[in-house]
Amino acid sequence: GTQDVITLAGDQLMPAFRIQTLVMMTSAEGRLRVEGSHGSHPALMDRFDGASLASATPAARVLTTGVPEFYPTFTELERAYPAAGLRDAVAACAFLPLIVSGHAVGSLILAYDRPHLFEPEERALLTSIAGLLAQALDRARLYDTKDRLARSLQAHLLPQRLPVIAGLDVAARYLPSTRGMGIGGDFYDLIRLDDTTAAAAIGDVQGHNENAAALMGQVRTAVHASAGAPPDEVLARTNRLLTDLDPGLFTSCLYIHLDLAAHSARIATAGHPPPLLRQPDGQTDVLDLPPGLLLGIDPTSRYPTAEVPLLPGAALALFTDGLVEAPGVAFDDAVAELAAHFALALDQDMESVADTLVQYARRATPGTDDIALLLLNALGPQGADGYGSVR
Repeated sequence: GTQDVITLAGDQLMPAFRIQTLVMMTSAEGRLRVEGSHGSHPALMDRFDGASLASATPAARVLTTGVPEFYPTFTELERAYPAAGLRDAVAACAFLPLIVSGHAVGSLILAYDRPHLFEPEERALLTSIAGLLAQALDRARLYDTKDRLARSLQAHLLPQRLPVIAGLDVAARYLPSTRGMGIGGDFYDLIRLDDTTAAAAIGDVQGHNENAAALMGQVRTAVHASAGAPPDEVLARTNRLLTDLDPGLFTSCLYIHLDLAAHSARIATAGHPPPLLRQPDGQTDVLDLPPGLLLGIDPTSRYPTAEVPLLPGAALALFTDGLVEAPGVAFDDAVAELAAHFALALDQDMESVADTLVQYARRATPGTDDIALLLLNALGPQGADGYGSVR
């Protein structure tokens, strides 16, 4: 990204050329914009940020002309730009255009605390380095734009907030991965069906890019459209849709039909890790569910349903594998450790439990996979209406 380019440029260039301040600028809507800086003179940022490209400033001039300018002393700079207002900021400086394929994308400001004689060889080297930085900056800005669009896509595909369901205390978390574009195909959903029933789903689309995020949205929509049908039918319908689309990506999914009046949960899984069930007394187990094939492989796949009691005070933890997977740790051992943390949080509300489990994941996993977590607590007779939030 852009900030990575600026950080690396500062780390490498400033000690090598004894530069005290480095500022990288781009243009937007006819004005200069500071993308970032390193060094001891933040006044440089204040002076040029937001200035018109038509203004009498060296940063604007080199961006519009594409010609580098070097000022070994402040006197020479002030002579060329009397209104530059840099008397307290620099003793010498260089203004270098950032040019890609003949097009200026920004300007690089290098400032010194003492007069600096720019030898011809140094001028040529700095100009060449500015060209390399321009290419890196151009790619970084493209990456940033793509990343913002992808994150916006994913944010709009996940629930903005969870529905209020009487008799349930709920919480959800989504954490992006630290690799790739920082997005992925993990998703969750909670759907109010009527006064006493609800549906919950969680899943994981293969991949960490915009394709995974887009497919995640399709899967979540398909599950949502079928919610209320028996769990095996919900997954079977979603599976047929995915095999028809043939996206080239496989998806795991877990679907639960909650009957709060009957205190039961019917569950079907398509290759997804089974949830944790914590009993009112704190005993916590991994549910033993009949297996089902991942979505998108075989259009005729069937998804057996299991029914488990959900007593008042019991809680379910639905999660994706990013919450527990770590190199060198057996998956079953990691899930058992997660279950222990879930059990210890018996007296906490679901928001606090979600924070506890996320903190555990940040310590125990490398963060290279995105994480989705959905917690459901069946409130006892004294419980109030459910509430939920997303972070």
